Amino acid sequence: MRQIIALGGGGFSMEPDNPLLDRYILNQSAKPKPTICFIPTASGDAEHYIAKFYHFFRNEHCQPSDLSLFRPPTRDLESYLLEKDIIYVGGGNTKNLLVLWREWGLDAIMKKAWEQGTVLAGISAGSICWFEEGVTDSYGKGLEPLTNGLGFLTGSNCPHYDGETDRRPRYQQFVAAGNIKPGIAADDGVALHYKEKDVWKIVSSRPQAKAYQVDYDGKQVKEIELETTFLGAD
Repeated sequence: MRQIIALGGGGFSMEPDNPLLDRYILNQSAKPKPTICFIPTASGDAEHYIAKFYHFFRNEHCQPSDLSLFRPPTRDLESYLLEKDIIYVGGGNTKNLLVLWREWGLDAIMKKAWEQGTVLAGISAGSICWFEEGVTDSYGKGLEPLTNGLGFLTGSNCPHYDGETDRRPRYQQFVAAGNIKPGIAADDGVALHYKEKDVWKIVSSRPQAKAYQVDYDGKQVKEIELETTFLGAD
């Protein structure tokens, strides 16, 4: 079963006292103590980001590791990643992430991992990258369309839909203008869980956080709220 869990925001880096989304990711592995590898390429492999990852996951039922392209742990990146149960991609600059991954061959390795059943997860840039297209601030101030994602998932993606003032209107403008394909937007605290290439479930760490299908019918943008399950309801 191919799985991708795309976070609009939240997780250990944004909600350090709210473990709901990260534990949800861990629970998608069939292993009682899964191996999970953090890939912080989009942040320039920031040390403080890697430290936050270990601060959370070392206290969970898992075996955490990380992969820095600036300090590679091995020359055999393919074997290193394909032995992991979960790969968790951090946020930052999506354009740089894609450029570096393609240069290092991680785009092909990620596809192999996905096809063998490794759970792929990620937040922000680590969410957009799996789709064909998305909305990014990679180019500096302001938001722009990004049209060269990995394409494991069809359509476009917009994280931080409620977390940044310009995200919702700019995403809708890009879709209406044909700059990017219609797609799915996620508030901070929302995770889109795909099995194969379809949304299987949408979960949240915040009671009011939602996800939306955003389409354009040739006259106006249509935003449809999608069913979202709050993980803290029980």
